[in-house]
Amino acid sequence: MSVRELVVLGTASQVPTRHRNHNGYLLRWDGEGILFDPGEGTQRQMLRAGVAAHDLNRLCVTHFHGDHSLGLAGVIQRINLDRVPHPVVAHYPRSGQHFFDRLRYATAYRETVRLVQEPVSGSGGTLAETSSYELVARKLSHPVESYGYRLVEPDGRRMLPERLAERGITGPDVGRLHREGSLRGVSLDEVSEVRRGQRFAFVMDTRLCEGVYELAEGCDMLVIESTFLDEDERLAVEHGHLTAAQAARVAAGAGVRHLVLTHFSQRYADPSEFERQARAAGFDGELTVARDLTRVPLPKRGQGQGR
Repeated sequence: MSVRELVVLGTASQVPTRHRNHNGYLLRWDGEGILFDPGEGTQRQMLRAGVAAHDLNRLCVTHFHGDHSLGLAGVIQRINLDRVPHPVVAHYPRSGQHFFDRLRYATAYRETVRLVQEPVSGSGGTLAETSSYELVARKLSHPVESYGYRLVEPDGRRMLPERLAERGITGPDVGRLHREGSLRGVSLDEVSEVRRGQRFAFVMDTRLCEGVYELAEGCDMLVIESTFLDEDERLAVEHGHLTAAQAARVAAGAGVRHLVLTHFSQRYADPSEFERQARAAGFDGELTVARDLTRVPLPKRGQGQGR
């Protein structure tokens, strides 16, 4: 069975704490691993979480502030040290190319793996299309150029056994009907329904902007920064961040099924207040206040969403 889960490697913003490492998030999506925003210490957090360099297929960096990118040097060197047998693709803001180059070649090491650089520019766009997902980026609003990322699984079809039985279609004929679209006068639409593809979004340092809403729309899981609590909203706007309530209102308006709050300022010791404020803002779906080294499975599909 395919695995789709978020492995949280770190949840701190700017300054790590005793209990929060700098950012780092691995999305396991079927047979691929996509590492988002590897901050300082990510390589060690991977070890603690049971994540191997061989698990990584893509690196996605939202922007080049240290808490989101200083771990790149170690992760890239580990990929090469372990001789990962497949190419690894890196996405990051093109405007930060000089930062990426410095991190990639921070020290001497032997390159054994093909690292494909595919930077993002402009307003974003489609970065990759595979049989399992489409990866897109959208520009966010932060003091340095920043992008969020979104995975969308292609829609499929779910066969309806009772309708197949009514029309006498069994065995290999089911697969033939699915492939060809019709069989003996029976159309695929008559015996199946659309299976909506799952959707995942990753939104880090940003103010509220159009890109935030576009990324969040209809997501099964939204991982989003909530650096500040409501009482510090002025600081959030000033420094280009979101509050827990703002993130929750985005999720509620976008129909998000599972909201994951993360990227917490070191000024807050009690994570339960983030959940309280998110609930007070009107989000009533699944809610996780992220903690380091936790695993969060994508929500099971509802009606019409079977895999």
